[in-house]
Amino acid sequence: MQPADFLIEGASLIATCAGPAPRRGVGQREIAPLADGVVASHRGTVVYVGAADALVQHVAVQPGATRIDARGCTVVPGFVDAHTHVVFAGDRRRELQQRLAGASYADIAAAGGGIVATVAATRAASEDELSAQTRARLDEMLACGTTTCEAKSGYGLTVDAELRQLRVLRALHAEHAIDIVPTFLGAHEVPPEYRDRRDDYIRLVIDEMIPAVARDGLADFCDVFCEAGVFTPEESRVILEAGMGAGLRPRIHANELGPSGGCDVAAAVDAVSADHLVHVSAADAATLARGATCATLLPTAAFYLKLGRFAPARLLIDGGVPIALGTDVNPGGGLSPSMPFAMTLACFAMGLTLEEALVAATINGAAALDRRAAIGSLEPGKLMDAVVINGELVDLLRVGPASIRMVIKRGTVVSGPP
Repeated sequence: MQPADFLIEGASLIATCAGPAPRRGVGQREIAPLADGVVASHRGTVVYVGAADALVQHVAVQPGATRIDARGCTVVPGFVDAHTHVVFAGDRRRELQQRLAGASYADIAAAGGGIVATVAATRAASEDELSAQTRARLDEMLACGTTTCEAKSGYGLTVDAELRQLRVLRALHAEHAIDIVPTFLGAHEVPPEYRDRRDDYIRLVIDEMIPAVARDGLADFCDVFCEAGVFTPEESRVILEAGMGAGLRPRIHANELGPSGGCDVAAAVDAVSADHLVHVSAADAATLARGATCATLLPTAAFYLKLGRFAPARLLIDGGVPIALGTDVNPGGGLSPSMPFAMTLACFAMGLTLEEALVAATINGAAALDRRAAIGSLEPGKLMDAVVINGELVDLLRVGPASIRMVIKRGTVVSGPP
């Protein structure tokens, strides 16, 4: 019989999302619901998920155990935000006003805004300044139900500045409630000082940045922005293969602003995740479906960047590509820290069902980070990461009202009433 020191009891529904991952096709709708059940954990790990009247047969509740009364509520796994740029300095909210006045992403970048503006601010910031600003963003994400997030460098674009971002992420992973999965994104942009010698910058990424990141164990993944005007498919593949040679698994920004060849690169290197995918064809979907790559979609970015279209999620799901979601938290287009808002846009702008969106925000997000064995669902052996929702599952889609009552990380209430 398993001991338990933390229980969630009385919920109208527990969407466990238990089972194999990543989910594909019709399987993406399977949330493994449990009515009138109990989730119990011990020292942060789930030990029981099942009927309330069978609890005593499986679990010995310890004296002083925390018991959460979830009557009238719905319980879901903690959200996994599979794509963020949360560590940066500076503020580009003025660009939102420019965008609302008609300026495009390219217009803003050409005027010195966009990524290069954040690069300048991030290079000038100390580790303490970066840490304080990033911690505040993580606090917002946590209040919205995120318990694990991916986070990228990419706003330094020098060896020292990239390592500084990743060191901040490592320190915050150790102290913040959110678990952070770090990604090296030195190939986020060609910095201004290398614009007339881009090959030299690519050599810097490959010969100096990647070895330094790997030597210090600062990242799990290597990413690249494969897009017209940024990095070509050929350059992207060379960079990702260099990362793989150093032990960094590949991810890729693909087909965000137009067809970029990024899906072919993702397939060629067996990328864990291909992200954005706003401009994806049926052929691209078929290419991704033949492999193990997750498609991480970022509807919040498409919304705030006013791209005029969203990733064709139905095409991808119906084609057998597993879908994950992320907020793309960043200073330019990822202006919401809320996974429920990303789910809302996924449903109403990309055509997902509520169940598909929940799977994309939980167990498939875990698969997109190669963390499916530990997070993303409520089942024995995984972390007790959970969100308690006031009311029904559909209340997550009510933008504005405080639908999240409580956030639990490793069996501890980390947001909401104790």
